[in-house]
Amino acid sequence: MSSIIQLLPDHVANQIAAGEVVQRPASVVKELLENAVDAKATDIKLIIKDAGKALIQVIDNGIGMSVTDARLCFERHATSKIRQAEDLFSIHTKGFRGEALASIAAIAHVEMKTKQDQEELGNHIVIEGSKFISQEPAVLPKGTSFAVKNLFYNIPARRNFLKSDTVEFRHVLDEFQRVSLAHPNIYFTMYHNGSEMFNLPNSNLRQRIVTIFSGKTNEKLVPIQENTDILSIQGFVGKPEFAKKNRAEQFFFVNDRYIRSNYLHHAVMNAYEGLLPNGAQPSYFIYLNVPPHTIDINIHPTKTEIKFDDEQALYAILRSAIKHSLGQFNVVPVLDFDRDPNLDTPYEYQNKTAAFPTVQVDRTFNPFSDEKPTQSISNAGSSSTYKKVETTQNWESLYVGLKQDTFEVDNFSIENDEVTASFFDEKEEEQVAKHTYQIQKKYIVSQIKSGMVIINQNRAHQRVLYEQLLTNMTVQHASSQQLLFPLQVSFSINELKIISELQPALETTGFVFNWESEQLNILGIPSNTTESEVVLVLEQLVSDLQDGIPDSSFSQNDTIAKSMAKSLAVKTGMYLEEKEQENLVNNLFACKEPNVSPFQKPTFITLSVDDIDKRFAL
Repeated sequence: MSSIIQLLPDHVANQIAAGEVVQRPASVVKELLENAVDAKATDIKLIIKDAGKALIQVIDNGIGMSVTDARLCFERHATSKIRQAEDLFSIHTKGFRGEALASIAAIAHVEMKTKQDQEELGNHIVIEGSKFISQEPAVLPKGTSFAVKNLFYNIPARRNFLKSDTVEFRHVLDEFQRVSLAHPNIYFTMYHNGSEMFNLPNSNLRQRIVTIFSGKTNEKLVPIQENTDILSIQGFVGKPEFAKKNRAEQFFFVNDRYIRSNYLHHAVMNAYEGLLPNGAQPSYFIYLNVPPHTIDINIHPTKTEIKFDDEQALYAILRSAIKHSLGQFNVVPVLDFDRDPNLDTPYEYQNKTAAFPTVQVDRTFNPFSDEKPTQSISNAGSSSTYKKVETTQNWESLYVGLKQDTFEVDNFSIENDEVTASFFDEKEEEQVAKHTYQIQKKYIVSQIKSGMVIINQNRAHQRVLYEQLLTNMTVQHASSQQLLFPLQVSFSINELKIISELQPALETTGFVFNWESEQLNILGIPSNTTESEVVLVLEQLVSDLQDGIPDSSFSQNDTIAKSMAKSLAVKTGMYLEEKEQENLVNNLFACKEPNVSPFQKPTFITLSVDDIDKRFAL
C-alpha cells in the first residue's frame, strides 16, 4: 500500500497558520505595531485605508534589519526574541513565535523597507503570497516600514466574511489604543484615508489616557498604586458617577501587554460593590508588573490570555488596592458616628475672618431707679415713646343701661314639614370602579370580561415606544424640544463616529446636535425624553451598535428604535398613578403587535375565570 502522508508546501502551511494569527485587518495592525515596539522605536506611524482592507502601513524609527534578517524574517518560526525553550519563561518582548510575518506575507501583498543606523543603504523587499518578487538596495531612513496591501486577496472566502468598514475600523482602533496605552513613552500617530485620527506625543500615563479618551476623562480618574513582593500595581480607575453601560474603557496590562481576564475583572467589580447602579461598568486602566517566570503567555495565538501562578493573591491585592484608592480620595462615603455635623464649618466661611458684633446699650439705665424709662433703644438706634394705657371699668359696667325687651313667641307659627327641595334631579351616583391595579411596582392588572389580564409594565412600554419611534422615523418626523442651553456630552472618537453615521436617523426621532472635536453639542431632544435621559439613551445606543451599524436603512431604524425604547421605557420598580396605568394599557392594545415586546418577549398574560375556579377547585 502506498504512503498517503506528505509534508505540506510552505505557502500552504503559511496560509493555514494565517487562519490563526490573522483573523481580520486589526490582527495585522497588532502584529506590526508590536514588532515596531520590540524594535525599540520611539516614533511609530500607522496608516490605514479602507479600514485596513486596502492598506495597512506601519513606519517606525527602530533599529532596522540587515540584508540577511530582512529576508529571513518572512520564514516560519524565525525570530530574534528567543533562542531556547527556557526563554519562554522569561519573555520581555511582544512577539516570540516567529509566525506573524510569514502568515501576513502568505495572504497579502507585502512591501518592506528597512535600514540599520550604521548602514549606508537599506533593503526594499516585495512579496506576494509568500513569493519573493524582488529584493533591492535602496536609500532609506533609519527604521522599518511595512506596507500590507490587498489583505486576503488569495483567500476570497475569508475576505467575504469581513464585516463592514465601520466594524473593521473599530477593531483597528481598539488594537491601536491598546498598544499606545501600554507604551506612553512612544510617539504614536494614526491616519485613516488621509485624515489624522490620533496624534499622541510621548507623555506620562495619565496624559496618554486623557489624549485618547477626550479631555473630560481627567476628572474621572482616581490613581491606584500598590507595591508588593508578588506584583506591583499602578494605573487609574474611574469614579462611580462616571460609570457607563458598556465595557469600552476597561484595560488590563501585564508587563506592558494587553490581556483579558474575567477573573481580575471580577475583582474590580467586587471593589465597586454598592457604588454602581445595576448594569453599570466602571472605567479602569490597570497596569500589573509581575515576574516573567510566574506567568504563561503561550496559551493562545493572540497572546491576550495569561495564566498566573497565584491568581487568588492577585485577586485580593487588586481588590484591596482599588478599595484603598476609592477611600483615600473620598470617592466612597465614610460613616463617622462620632462626628458632630453642627461643628462643621461651611466651605464658603473657610477663609473669612470673624467680625466684631455692634452692640448698643442705654448708659442712663438704672435698675434701682423708681422712675421708669420713657424711651427704649432698638437695634437700629431709633427710639419710641410708650404711653400708659388707662384701665377700663369693670366688665359688668358694659351691660348697664341696656333696654331689656321681651317678645311673645306663642303667636309665631313654625313649619313642621321638612323641606327637601333641590335644584337638581335626583339620580343615583354611579360609583366608578377602579379598572387597573399595580402589583409590586412591576405588573399592571386589568379586568376583562373573561377574567383578568396581567401586563409587564416595562415590556409593554417598550412595545408602545418602539412603534411610536418607528412611525416617526419612517412616516413622519417627530417633534423636537429645543433646549435653551445646549447640552454638552463627551464621547470617544470611536463613539462619535458611530453617532455621526446615525445622525440622519436620530434627527427623525427628534434629536438635533452637532459636534466639535470630541464633544457633542445637543441642541434639541425628543419631546418624550428628558435632559437627564439623553446621555443614557446615547450611551445605550452606542453600546448596542458596537458590533456594527446595519447597512439597510430599515434595519438601522429598527435597531435605533429598539435601543431607545429599552432606555426610555418605564422601569421595574417605578410607581404609576392610576391614569398612567390606564394610559399604558390603552396604548399597548392600540399597537399593531401588543402580544410581544420589541425583543420578542411576552408583554401580558390572561387569566380567565375558569382558570381561577380550577385553582380553587370549584
